[in-house]
Amino acid sequence: MTNYDYRQFDPLVHSRIRLSVLAILVSVDDAEFTYLRKQVKATDGNLGAHLRRLEEAGYLHVTKHFVDRKPLTRYRVTETGREAFRRYVDNVEQVLRATPSELPRSAAG
Repeated sequence: MTNYDYRQFDPLVHSRIRLSVLAILVSVDDAEFTYLRKQVKATDGNLGAHLRRLEEAGYLHVTKHFVDRKPLTRYRVTETGREAFRRYVDNVEQVLRATPSELPRSAAG
């Protein structure tokens, strides 16, 4: 891995919460908001903001409906989101496989 560049990491995926959400959603057909909230241990508002960013980027598809007069929101990863997650994981694997001589040296060197 020559010329390692940290900018290869998608900043949208790099967030702890968004990365966790995508990791969950690539392994299931879809998931409810409450399930995601419990899994990533986020507040409603914080999770909602992260989900909105992923949706706006085209990484998630959202469906909303009511069950017994209660709102139910489900999320599904799109092919764009699945590919972004794959690229992110590939980049992490490249860094982990790199030999020390292939990684950038610190400025203090």
